[in-house]
Amino acid sequence: MTDVNKWINDTVKANDVVLFMKGTPQFPQCGFSGRVTQILDYMGVEYAGVNVLESDALRNGIKEFSDWPTIPQLYVKGEFVGGCDILTEMFQNGELQSHMGENGIEVAAPASA
Repeated sequence: MTDVNKWINDTVKANDVVLFMKGTPQFPQCGFSGRVTQILDYMGVEYAGVNVLESDALRNGIKEFSDWPTIPQLYVKGEFVGGCDILTEMFQNGELQSHMGENGIEVAAPASA
């Protein structure tokens, strides 16, 4: 396991919810990352944001780690949930809220938006 993969693995295990994104939760650097932060913020979910633009090794490493080609990527309790399109669809049909609840993650928003 490379140093980057070990760091990613440790990060997703140390945090209940982690969003690997372009930019930060306070200042997303792309529309897809911005959309996912809006969803999580609306739901009132506490999450760690990891800016993949800080390192080429991290940006490429996360794609390798998840075997998923795009960013952002959301992890809940150490498991990859999806990218922007999947998370948007899950949110709209209430699956994301249910998934969070099933994993013991507190959600402030109602099941439908």
